[in-house]
This record gives sequence, structure tokens and C-alpha cells, in this order.
Amino acid sequence: MKKITTTIASLALLTGVLAGCGNGEDTAKKETEAPKEVEKTTPAEKVEAVELTVSAAASLQNALEDLQKTYEADNENIKIVYNFGGSGALKQQIEQGAPVDIFFSAAEDKFDELVDAGSIDEAQGMDLLANELVVVVPKNNEKDIKSFEDLTKADKIALGTPESVPAGKYGVETLENMNLWTEVEPKVVYAKDVRQVLTYTETENVDAGLVYNTDALISDKVATIATAAADTHTPIIYPVGVIKDTKHTAEAEDFYKFLQSEEAMKVFEQYGFKGAK
Repeated sequence: MKKITTTIASLALLTGVLAGCGNGEDTAKKETEAPKEVEKTTPAEKVEAVELTVSAAASLQNALEDLQKTYEADNENIKIVYNFGGSGALKQQIEQGAPVDIFFSAAEDKFDELVDAGSIDEAQGMDLLANELVVVVPKNNEKDIKSFEDLTKADKIALGTPESVPAGKYGVETLENMNLWTEVEPKVVYAKDVRQVLTYTETENVDAGLVYNTDALISDKVATIATAAADTHTPIIYPVGVIKDTKHTAEAEDFYKFLQSEEAMKVFEQYGFKGAK
């Protein structure tokens, strides 16, 4: 009995030793294995967004807002911000240091003054569009105005301020060349831009207004009753160019080129503009 007990004890001791050896080998194996490298993932670099400010004649608003959607969809890092108004007022803002990247004028003289002053490089500017001057009346046309000559029947006529609104300047030229200005001038209600002229006419605050053909086409509240002959006013040309002091030269030049593209010109034509060339 004592012999059997001793044998069992020896076997138990041997089993413990073998188990200990096995654990030691496993531990040593784990300690000698090289730790696996953790893969590091780097997020894709974010492209910095660029905001381009475009000062443009009010008559371009609808066409440019359509083109903005197209351009921004293809250039996700670009945000176009428009500043619409009378070309003369926009020119003054640029002269006073307003942060503008592109100027799109409704008059060559306002644009050329910035070129002469060095604010726009002549090589980065061009005559892009042309337009026509028309007389619009409210749909009911109570004064029965059917021509430029009939403006003498009106009590009030809306016109852009000639000093700052090119359409107003073209209007005065036309009325002078038709020998109507002296009689019509006392009836004139001046507006800050052609869109305000259009609004005055739509709301029947005036009996007639002088706007661009492109403005008349976007409204179903007015009727166009006459178009000024081309030889009664300075050619209505829309130049566009990149401002020299832009902080986003590459982006501004790209949008400037986009405005000249066939795709953009089709949109301008849909709104009634013509190519200047």
C-alpha cells in the first residue's frame, strides 16, 4: 500500500513539472513573437473652400444664378457670391477697395475706367454680351402707351439713375436722339438699377419703364411695347474681367473662362442676351 502511494505521488509530481515546462515554453514563445503593426489610416486631405465675389450688373442676375448652380456642382470647393447692382455703383465700390474677384459690367465705359486705373488687366477682360433697350408697361396699360413717342402720355416713367445705371444712360441718349427728353424728363422717377425700374412698372407705380430686353423677358406682369433702334444709343455691351488684386487668381480666372464657354453662352442666350462678337 505504501509503495502504491509513493508511485502515485511521483506521477503527480512529474505531471506538474511537465505542465510547468509547457506553460513556460508558451510564455517564452509569446514574449519572443514580434508585435503586429497597427495599420494607421490618414483621413483624406480636405480641399480648402474658396469664396469668389462677383460684382455684376443687376440685369445679369437670373442668368448668373443659373450658371452658379452648374459651376458649383462641378467645383465643390468653390462658392460664388454675387453682388448685384448698377454698374456705376459697383465700379465705385471696387475703386474704394471692396474685396471683389470679378467685375461683370453692363457698360463698357465703367469697365474701361477700371482698366485705365489698373484695377483690371486688359488681357484678363473681354466684351462678352450684348443687349437691347425696351419700353415696358404694366399689363393693363391704362395710358395706352404703344411707342416711345407715347411716353408723353405718361404721368410717371421709371428710369435708372443715368450716372450709375447704364440702362438709364442709354435711355436718356435714346430720348434725346428722338427729341423726347425735354418733354419726358419732368415725368421721370429714378431707380437704383433696372430691376427696380421693372418692379416699379410691375406694381403700376409708374405708367412705363425703360429696361433691357432681358429684364422684360423674365416678367409676366409687364408688356414690351417698343425697342430702341440701335443707332439711338451707345452700343449695349457687357464686359467681364478679373480684378488684379484678387486673392484667388487661379479660381477667378477659371470662373472667368467658364463664363465664356459654350455652355454658359447657351444659358445667357436663353435669357435673351446676345454674344458681343
